Amino acid sequence: MSALKDRLRTDLTAAMKAREELRASTLRMALTAITNAEVAGKSAKELSDAEVVDVLSSEAKRRREAATAFDEGDRPERAERERAEAGVLADYLPTPLTDEEVAAIVADAVVEAGAEGQGMKAMGRVMGLVAPRTKGRADGGVVAAEVKRQLA
Repeated sequence: MSALKDRLRTDLTAAMKAREELRASTLRMALTAITNAEVAGKSAKELSDAEVVDVLSSEAKRRREAATAFDEGDRPERAERERAEAGVLADYLPTPLTDEEVAAIVADAVVEAGAEGQGMKAMGRVMGLVAPRTKGRADGGVVAAEVKRQLA
């Protein structure tokens, strides 16, 4: 079993014993999403820590998007709950990159790809270099916007 999944299970037990309803329900949801990812496809498999981080990242992103939707729908109590759940999931994710760090990674990739002055034609090459370096630590939309900005 992946160490991160084991940590999630241990923390779920602790949250249940401490009667922390929000944390327990969020960890249950995360473990369910991991189990669903493990059994998806033609054959069941055990997820690695990196794959567990991918699942947790997508769940955290769903929580942020739901919070925005609830804010727009004038449901502040639900939006706050979604943000709190995203905060619980953030405890298990790698430290997110700052905008400055993303800009530096993109700048390095532009130089590495030899894409200076080539414009948007080089977007795919640069994104191919940047994506593995920022995976799980920065939103793909933010990274793509920074690549476009630097290539323009």
